[in-house]
Amino acid sequence: MSDNCSHDCSSCSSNCSSREKKSLIKKPHEFSDIKKVIAVVSGKGGVGKSMTCALLAAASQNKGKVTAVMDADITGPSIPRMFGVTERASGSENGIIPVVTDGGIQLISMNVLLENEAEPVVWRGSLISGTVMQFWTDVIWTGVDYMFIDMPPGTGDVPLTVFQSIPLDGIVIVTTPQDLVGMIVKKAVNMAHMMNIPILGVVENMSYIECPDCGRKLPVFGESGVDAFALENGIPAVAKLPIDRELTKAADGGTLESFENNYLSDFFDKIVKKLK
Repeated sequence: MSDNCSHDCSSCSSNCSSREKKSLIKKPHEFSDIKKVIAVVSGKGGVGKSMTCALLAAASQNKGKVTAVMDADITGPSIPRMFGVTERASGSENGIIPVVTDGGIQLISMNVLLENEAEPVVWRGSLISGTVMQFWTDVIWTGVDYMFIDMPPGTGDVPLTVFQSIPLDGIVIVTTPQDLVGMIVKKAVNMAHMMNIPILGVVENMSYIECPDCGRKLPVFGESGVDAFALENGIPAVAKLPIDRELTKAADGGTLESFENNYLSDFFDKIVKKLK
């Protein structure tokens, strides 16, 4: 610190030890009440990230928790369809009101704001990131115990914006058994470490298919490496999702919320323990 320091960092170019880093964290809407926020991320698309997010939200709601889903995948929103939501979000003079699924999950997505859900969102990154932040600052989330954010794949503008601007309690990483995907998801792990965001667990999707005759679990995409991956990276909770035609049918048909065999129910309990 200089002897002539005025203690006004805004007008000083010196890079001294007393300079305070300005927080980029944004407050939610003044009428919102959100206790815990968990982002669901992946290193690439097509690994079942949105499916994982929806199953976690359903598990949370089924356990009596007030649950919300923020669909931050602006250009590829799929969460509303999985929950069978077709209505549009409403608004008041105070802010945007999220839609509510049949099971009571509060939800906001680009598809509940568009007149036609098939209309493409052809926007540049800054506009997409700004819209995600509006989901946080302009939507009124009521009494939420757990909010799950379905992130777009990769480590681009939106993940960076969310990691910097929303007070995340942790992330769940989704991967598949292929070695290439394992390498790619390592980038998501490293980004979380760089941003000091706790990794609560990892979900390996398409981990196996169960033989209908003998019940044997067949690793159609190769032997699972998720346990070793979790151990190597100090990730506490692991789950393995099978290839299940009934689960896929429920997601495509908008009935995932009531799907009987929620494979991530126990996994949800494990990550919740890490948050206490």
